[in-house]
Formats: sequence, structure tokens, C-alpha cells
Amino acid sequence: MSQFSGALFRAFMVAVLVATPALMLPNVSGDTAQIVTLLALVAGAVVLVEYSAACPGLIEFRDARPYNRMRFILLFFMVLLLSILVRIDVVPSQFSLMLAATAQSFGHVLDFAWSPVRMLVQALPGDLPAAHLQAVQGGAALAYLMGLFSIAVVIVATLVGYWPQRRGSFNVWINLPTFDPTAGQDVVQRLERDAIVNILLGIVLPFFLPVVLRLSALMIQPLTLESPLAFVWGIALWAFVPANLVMRGIAMHQVARLIREKRRQIADDEAAIPRPERSVYS
Repeated sequence: MSQFSGALFRAFMVAVLVATPALMLPNVSGDTAQIVTLLALVAGAVVLVEYSAACPGLIEFRDARPYNRMRFILLFFMVLLLSILVRIDVVPSQFSLMLAATAQSFGHVLDFAWSPVRMLVQALPGDLPAAHLQAVQGGAALAYLMGLFSIAVVIVATLVGYWPQRRGSFNVWINLPTFDPTAGQDVVQRLERDAIVNILLGIVLPFFLPVVLRLSALMIQPLTLESPLAFVWGIALWAFVPANLVMRGIAMHQVARLIREKRRQIADDEAAIPRPERSVYS
């Protein structure tokens, strides 16, 4: 019952995360609200099934808290703060004005050559209003810095030994359900390779996604992020997906290190066991 109640609470929180922008943003149509409600229910159902099952099938690091909590908190605050920035013209407040000023300051700091924030703004159509481009710059800078801060927290947690072994043993196969230990080469080598690939993808994606956005405008209608929901989810996913890949790479590298240390410990224990004397029959 405790596992099911925890899974139910997590499912509710994920559903709230999906529905938060539609609940906060102005001028959301009825059809859009119904679609968001359906997506929230589906996301909550997936989380409920995964966390209530004995063995997960999709969600990684289910029993390696607080890793998934950190990822959820990162995405939730990205969505929440971006939603506050969008509704500042409708419901202004002292906090929202201070947040907008902070975001614009971050945007000016990250507005330099080959910056991912500048590349994202430049990937948008040039005929958009200057106020909208400035809002995109501030929101992207705020979300990007939040992702960098979360990566730094994960790095510090692994360096000081807080994660993943602070609360006892770490089950590799429960926490990596999509990783097949019997395929390919050695498990440690594959984990280290996947860790490097994830980290490199996380570093490259903030620069690569604006290029894809600019190329897609040649074939389909360009994405402008003028819709409130598109603004929130577009910028949030642009910043969260790369940060999540980097954190996943760091976590997989840490798991590979744990397996290597466990192998070394087993080898040392076996070497310390005295071998019996050889007889004429052995």
C-alpha cells in the first residue's frame, strides 16, 4: 500500500506538471484544455503503472532517489517560471516583475557570439516583434541557467558520495530497465560509452536544435513561439532535454564506476582466500 500510495502521489504530481501551463496561461481555448487534460491523464497513468509495478519497464533510476525528484523539480520550475513570465501582462505582480527583470539580465549576459540563447533567438523569424524576441531571450536564458545549475548539483552529489549509495545498495538492473546487460561488449564499457554519448548530446543539442528549427522553416510553417503554450513548452524542452541527457550521462558513468569497484572488491576478496594445498589427485 505504501508503494501504491507513493506511485499515486507521483502520478498526481506529473499530471499537475503537464496541466500547469494551461491552468496558468490566459486565452487557452477549450479544445486545447481538453487535449492538455488528456495528456496529463496519460502521463499520470504511465507514472502510476511504472512506480506501482514490482519492476519498472521505462522509467530509469526509480529506486535511486533523489535523482528523479531532481529532474522533476527542474522541469516543474522551468514550466512554472516560464508561465509566470508569459502571464505578466495579464496578472502583473511584484514577483513576476522581479522575475522578468532577472530573466532579461540573464539574457543580456548570455547574448554573445555562438551562445545557445542567441542562436535560439536568431532561429526565429526576423519579422517578429522586438518585445517577443526579448521575452524569448530572457526565458531561454533563465531556463538554460537552471539546467546548468541542476547539472552542477548532480556533479557535486556524485563527488561527495551522496548519490547513488547514500541510502544503501544500488540495484543496477532495477534502475536501468532499458539497459540490456547481455548485449554487446562488457557492461562497464557499454555504460561508459553510453555516458559519453549522452553527455556529448546534451552539450551539442542546445546549439543544434536552433539550426534544425531554422531548416524546418524552409519546408513547413516556421515556429515563432508566440503562442503562450508554445513559448512555455518550447523553451522548457529546449533547455530540459539537453540538461537531462547530461545528468543521465553522469549517472551512468557513476553506475559504471560502482560496478568496476564491486568487481575489484570481489577480486581482492578472492585473492585473500588461502588456496588448499594441491594433492596428487588434483
